[in-house]
Amino acid sequence: MSIKLLLAAFLATTGASAAVGQALPPPTAQAGDSAEDTKLKALFYASDEASLKRNPVSAIFRGDLRYADHLGDYLTDAYTAAERAAAEADLAALGRIDRAKLSAVDQIAYDVFETNTRITLRGYAPDLLKIQRDLPMDHFSGFQTFYPDFASGQGAAPFKTLVDYENNLKRNAEYAAVLDRAIGLFREGMKDGIVQPRLVVDNMIGQFDNLIKEGVERSTFAGPLKTFPASVGAADQVRLRTAYATQIRDVILPAEQRMRDFLANEYRAKARDSVGLSAIPGGAKLYAYLIEQNTTLPLSADAVHSLGLSEVARLLKDMETQKRAVGFKGTLPEFFTYLRTDPKFAPASAEKLREGYQAIETKIYQRIPEQFSLVPKTKLEIRAVPAFKEKTEAGGSYQGGTPDGTRPGVFYYNTYDLPSRYTWEMETLFLHEGVPGHHFQISLAQENTALPAFMRFGGNTAYVEGWALYSESLWKELGVETDSYQRMGGLNDEMLRAMRLVVDSGIHAKGWTRDQAIAYMLANSPMARTDATAEVERYIAIPGQALAYKIGQLTIARTKAKAKAALGAKFDPRGFHAQVLDTGALPMPVLEKKIDRWIETSGKAG
Repeated sequence: MSIKLLLAAFLATTGASAAVGQALPPPTAQAGDSAEDTKLKALFYASDEASLKRNPVSAIFRGDLRYADHLGDYLTDAYTAAERAAAEADLAALGRIDRAKLSAVDQIAYDVFETNTRITLRGYAPDLLKIQRDLPMDHFSGFQTFYPDFASGQGAAPFKTLVDYENNLKRNAEYAAVLDRAIGLFREGMKDGIVQPRLVVDNMIGQFDNLIKEGVERSTFAGPLKTFPASVGAADQVRLRTAYATQIRDVILPAEQRMRDFLANEYRAKARDSVGLSAIPGGAKLYAYLIEQNTTLPLSADAVHSLGLSEVARLLKDMETQKRAVGFKGTLPEFFTYLRTDPKFAPASAEKLREGYQAIETKIYQRIPEQFSLVPKTKLEIRAVPAFKEKTEAGGSYQGGTPDGTRPGVFYYNTYDLPSRYTWEMETLFLHEGVPGHHFQISLAQENTALPAFMRFGGNTAYVEGWALYSESLWKELGVETDSYQRMGGLNDEMLRAMRLVVDSGIHAKGWTRDQAIAYMLANSPMARTDATAEVERYIAIPGQALAYKIGQLTIARTKAKAKAALGAKFDPRGFHAQVLDTGALPMPVLEKKIDRWIETSGKAG
């Protein structure tokens, strides 16, 4: 896949391996395994091992440090060729395995692997790949958006040994090289007439300005020097302080300055005023692919747009109900303005915001046993978004931890423009990003050692984000949103995902402008202009990704409704949630087949 798709994949599903610094062991035969089951597991293992070597950062996110002295050959022809060749070889090997002779669980794994690999390969079509290579970075999924935090001592990269510090120096040097390679690809795009929108360029310039102005001593990259583990002696500490300062001054900052100056002085003048993919050669075809890549379903842009409009209309009616419940006498747009502007909805401080999320976590966990028989062992930590990227980050996000407990999962809350972090949106945001949303889904998958690695640590956006949005719908069962304002927050979050169907397809298939998209979101929800602007600019940067949330949620909700109707009194939400969660992130067609089989089996039982 392209670097943008790669980054989107592992940033969305930041999993971890069973033990930090160790590779996963080869698969062992299970009782009842056929020869075909054994062949399938061997294929999965070999594929994963080869992928980790090509993608060391993915391995580090999983806690596997075998290749941690290397960042990866990203943005090179050799890297692209190797990824394509691996996908082709994997699919050919899968075709030599008789699916009918596999166990039921391995048939699911077979289907997931085949679906994911076929979709990935379609992205390597020469015309699609050309556009993606000509647009190597943006303000949402470029290396500058995650790597500084990754290497900061507070991210996924470990700093427990002297070797960890040495490896980070090597990766930092390759980060600088990736930025220079991106400049070369941007120049190819300029020749091809395939360039980023100017607003994306301006956002990237702002990000590099933020990194550059930190200087040497205050640099995010100097973070690992703040605290050394006991295993690093005094002499090595002195040497490392000098090495890191020298590298930041002579390698990292110059590379970031080169990129910043290129973007500002050369590329920006060639950037486009349009914001949609359909405005560039081949863009409409790429967008059609990205819809399937993100939703795992072959949907048209028109179908997505129509579905979004119908969901928006439904949710507006529910919002009217909540407006009446709080006794507000004005129109719905006036209620939106009230929710955005009344000072009582603004957090008193960043600290109060953190304390509020901690209280929500406590309340939710009291009701979890009623809905879930599977609960992750991985702990959850609540942190503020790092300052260098808070302006362009969402209101909340999640990063997975390690199942051995050495790194917790992290729920990040954003304190940028604090008055816009409305208190009425806190409960639904935590349901989505924390418990039982991303934290449960990602942690349970990676803790399940019976699954092949690609199902433990991989995934697709429709499932990952669809589950998190579905988790928001459990507000009543989990004892939150009992206040009408918090319920309005829940509707607002669901409205956001419905509007994404309209706005993303509007921008990339129907010629919508940035301002038109922002105005639509403000007209149909109480979200802040700051958030609406960041959301729209995100959709512009990473087309199609925002569609996955609502498509995935509707699929999960539909299968649940089908199960409840078929099973009646036999339906147990704990059993349903276990079925959805116990095999990792499934493509939507595979998930639906699995639930159908569960309904049939459960209906016959007892």
